[in-house]
Amino acid sequence: MPEIRFFVSPGGRDDWPGTADQPFATPKAAQKAVRAATANMTGDVIVSFMTGVHRLDESLVFADTQGDSGSNGFRVIYQAHGYGTATQAKVELSGGREITGWTTGDDGLWTAPIGDLTPRRLTVGGRPAARAARTDGLPGTVTKTAAGYVTDRAEPQAWPDPSGLEFVYPGVYPWSEARLAVASISGDASSTTITMAQPAFDNAKSLYDAKWHGDGGDGTWDGLAAPSTLENNVAFLTEPGTFAVSRTEAGDHVLHYRPRPDEEIGKTTVVAPVLETLISGQSVHDLVLRGFTFTDATWSGPTRTGGYLHYHGNARHERGGFQKIDLGAGMGYVHVPAEPAQLPANVSLTSVSRVVLEGNHFTRLGAGGLLIEDATDVGIVANVFDEISGSGIAVHTSTRVAVEDNLVHHIGTEYRGSPGVLVVESVETTVAHNEIHDVPHNGIVITGGERAKDTQVISNLVERSMGKLMDGGGIYLSAPQGSSFAGGAMVRGNVIRDVLTSYNFGLYTDYGAAWITVLGNIVHRADTPIVLQVGPPLENVAFVGNFWDALPDGYDTPPETVTVAGNTVLSKESFEDAVRAVPAGEDILARAGRRGLER
Repeated sequence: MPEIRFFVSPGGRDDWPGTADQPFATPKAAQKAVRAATANMTGDVIVSFMTGVHRLDESLVFADTQGDSGSNGFRVIYQAHGYGTATQAKVELSGGREITGWTTGDDGLWTAPIGDLTPRRLTVGGRPAARAARTDGLPGTVTKTAAGYVTDRAEPQAWPDPSGLEFVYPGVYPWSEARLAVASISGDASSTTITMAQPAFDNAKSLYDAKWHGDGGDGTWDGLAAPSTLENNVAFLTEPGTFAVSRTEAGDHVLHYRPRPDEEIGKTTVVAPVLETLISGQSVHDLVLRGFTFTDATWSGPTRTGGYLHYHGNARHERGGFQKIDLGAGMGYVHVPAEPAQLPANVSLTSVSRVVLEGNHFTRLGAGGLLIEDATDVGIVANVFDEISGSGIAVHTSTRVAVEDNLVHHIGTEYRGSPGVLVVESVETTVAHNEIHDVPHNGIVITGGERAKDTQVISNLVERSMGKLMDGGGIYLSAPQGSSFAGGAMVRGNVIRDVLTSYNFGLYTDYGAAWITVLGNIVHRADTPIVLQVGPPLENVAFVGNFWDALPDGYDTPPETVTVAGNTVLSKESFEDAVRAVPAGEDILARAGRRGLER
């Protein structure tokens, strides 16, 4: 059957017909043409984008009610021109705005007016720029108060625009990092009082109230005792490639940037993210997005709410109360959000079906990369996720989602508890042959519950996880994953190397994990390969035929319904050679990671 083809080019015009010779200028014009063609499809509708940066003035929204779905068994395909060939177009869909009007001062700083923008990310000459930061905390002796902090140094009083300051607390729980805004700074020659923004500071004190027992002390934990890092102030602009935003005048903000040696004012392009959503979809079906680079989107959540109160994975507190969780067996307690909010993504699809995202690059994004929620039959295949403030891929309460052959690295650059891949209470989800490396916490997270079952975590390669926070692992699973081994989670053939921070587990089954089979995996250079004693305890978990370089604690006395059998401990020093010498080990190594690539 004949296909219908439209073309989009930055050099086109929206009043042209969208042909190869006379392409549309914008995705919106192409989408309007697609909607007119989907009612009586006799073939696929294909929209090809020519090379260039396509700046989006507004989010590109796909909705079944608007005619964005395929019909009659055919698909709507948006793609880079020549997708899958040697001449594939390089297509960037950007939610950013180029910043102009720069001036430079005697101190070498560039400054430009940016209106009401408050960017948390910046792209300069195609490279990410970081917020200016002080990494040695507050100066002097610091005391936490009911409203903030007091220090015996006057230095903070000289920091301009204190209400733009954000304090960062890595390890506020070992697996969490909080961000809290400053309200004001005052003081005299001998001391400084720092008042934190409310209600975020009081909420943080409630959330991060915990006690650990059996640690040799009284078990109290105060992750808010003092911030470790301070961000976004002109006083901290000492490193090239960093920026700060002054918000002294409402609606008349100023961007300050310390250039790198090879950057030149007026010639080096500076882009600030503006849109919070690049792509969204609601109930759309039979849709394909392939070959795009999604860039320069933001998320203003911490600015709106006075902070980022992270709990675990993508969950945070934004509203509501708190629930006290007893960890059992005298281990202590923690508090969790009673109504946890999830980190959004700059590309999100809800209640969709038969949708494929293939061969895309998600980069320079200020929230999560991709969120799939309440969806059915979705393929997330051969994409790349990097330089993302939050998580790479998140799948929530969905059925038959395949996350395969993706590369995820250097995510969680701002929200460091974010996982590379997250699956929440989903059914028949496959996470297979992905490569995940250089992430700040867990590589893959699978959270269970009443709905979860039949999750397959197969032949992934996870390296250098847990780069910033503690108490996690290369692959992390929690809560029940079904109601039997047959319908539970299968974790098979994965390779986990170099779990970096202290107190970590290569394969981590936690928090009442149940109905999980951990079969034929390789773990090398973690604190310990697995954990057998957690609170609430493990039930119906089997660790069989794995290779690791240390004997887990309690291996000979596992919990009653936990099976450990046929696992092999090899020398840490000669592990790689030793595991390759075993046919089963060599096979696991050969299969792990993205397919079609030499390992």
